[in-house]
Amino acid sequence: MIKERLIGYIEESIKKSWDIEALSNYREKGYTYREIAEKILKLHIAFDAYGLKEGEKVALIGKNSANWCVTYLATVTYGAVIVPILPDFKPEDLTNIINHSDSKVLFVDDKLWESLDYQKMPGILGVFSLDSFGMITCRNEGVKKAFESVGGTYATRYPELLREHIRFSDITNDKLAVISYTSGTTGFSKGVMIPHNSLAANVRFAQKHMPLEPGDPVVSFLPLAHTYGCAFEFLFPFTFGCHITILTKTPSPQVILAAFGEIRPRLILSVPLVIEKIYKKKLLPVITKPHMKVLLAIPGLNKLLHKKIRETLNQSFGGRFKEVVIGGAALNADAERFFKKIGFKFTIGYGMTECGPLISYASWDTTELGASGRAVDTLDVKIDNPDPKTGIGEIILRGENVMLGYYKNEKATREMIDDAGWMHTGDLGFIDAKGNIYIKGRSKSMILGPSGKNIYPEEIESVFNNQYLILESLVISEDNKLVALICPDFETKDKDGITDEQMTEIFETARKHVNERLPEFMAVSRVRIHPEEFAKTPKRSIKRFLYTKE
Repeated sequence: MIKERLIGYIEESIKKSWDIEALSNYREKGYTYREIAEKILKLHIAFDAYGLKEGEKVALIGKNSANWCVTYLATVTYGAVIVPILPDFKPEDLTNIINHSDSKVLFVDDKLWESLDYQKMPGILGVFSLDSFGMITCRNEGVKKAFESVGGTYATRYPELLREHIRFSDITNDKLAVISYTSGTTGFSKGVMIPHNSLAANVRFAQKHMPLEPGDPVVSFLPLAHTYGCAFEFLFPFTFGCHITILTKTPSPQVILAAFGEIRPRLILSVPLVIEKIYKKKLLPVITKPHMKVLLAIPGLNKLLHKKIRETLNQSFGGRFKEVVIGGAALNADAERFFKKIGFKFTIGYGMTECGPLISYASWDTTELGASGRAVDTLDVKIDNPDPKTGIGEIILRGENVMLGYYKNEKATREMIDDAGWMHTGDLGFIDAKGNIYIKGRSKSMILGPSGKNIYPEEIESVFNNQYLILESLVISEDNKLVALICPDFETKDKDGITDEQMTEIFETARKHVNERLPEFMAVSRVRIHPEEFAKTPKRSIKRFLYTKE
């Protein structure tokens, strides 16, 4: 266990940043750290009224918002367990997760509540509105009356709120803080039990190594119900006294970039999807023009062009950031090479919900091309059973960041964490002499080629996804041959007046081009058009199991 506590970080930040704005919804007035402390203390009084005990569960369902963050903070600082649930799940799935988690209290958006049936959640004592913090419904009349007196109790207890009143739960680091339900790529949702120790370890590492200063502005647009966005767009900047602006709707890249232009954040967290769209839609059409290819090949001149492209790209992200951290999935290899060449300040991290989430990171100026950083200081990471020729094997790890297990699922926990305490990630990769981690793909998605060579479909897909008219692709094995399922970019097809026949020819040309760039054993034998986007997990990973034959 580490000595630092998440609750200690939160207390200190509130006291130091008392009058500074902390959390605000995009283009709305926000809450100062003092106002957040007031809301936390009022919710603690409400939890007392409910008879909520330390270690009991509070479910949280709603779009990203300042109130979502306040609820999270109030729950963990009370010593209760927060169960953040992605609002995109179907109502029956939301209900199943609420019941499976044994939650006693539910916070929910008013609109979302309309789709839920209270009678199907017998364990929930009462429901709070995330929009107003008012009570929506309650099973106990006495509790309802106690809740109605929260304002009076608060006024009596804190006639004037002072910094010395900021003293929350003394709960120890070994105790459970969060149950995070993620669908993963197996299609089965498991509750990841994340202790206070893991959250504190993630925050401590970020404070020491990520380029952010107290008071810096941050834009939060990743799903807060997932550990990546929650840890690095919310908890870490909050403990640093930063001002976090939250994009409350699921944002398009255009909305995200507009917010970056207005707020000019100092640190940017992103998933590859946003970065790749900028590369494919804005940069690729320019740098692949014949005359640009010639100019970019001229020494000296290419440096000037690279600088100009980098400056334009930097302005897209607000022009004031110290680093863009990319995580959640692999970045397209061509995009990564180009960004590295022009000196764009980006880095790629590696994490899993089961580690709350960080596993590895390196700053933009020390990261290696194709790597996902180096192991954080609270984890031991190694390769299990590496291939003698390639060094590739399963990435396994143990240490302070690791989950306690899966909630009420001993079998899944034992499959993930072995008797020696090593967590088996299911990711394949290798580690170089400097400690850089290189991820090759998921062990579940690896295809064994006819020649006995391991094929990582993600590598082939990253080349396909840069081709004209291809929105996304998925490479599968059929009869020992590789087949690329291609979802066309129908918007571009219509704009450019491409016929179906022409589209088929374009994709066949793309297949040949991709094969030229890859080793022979990775050659794709044919392409097949997939008429709609592939089904994805909340982290935007394709659910491969839906498209592969057993």
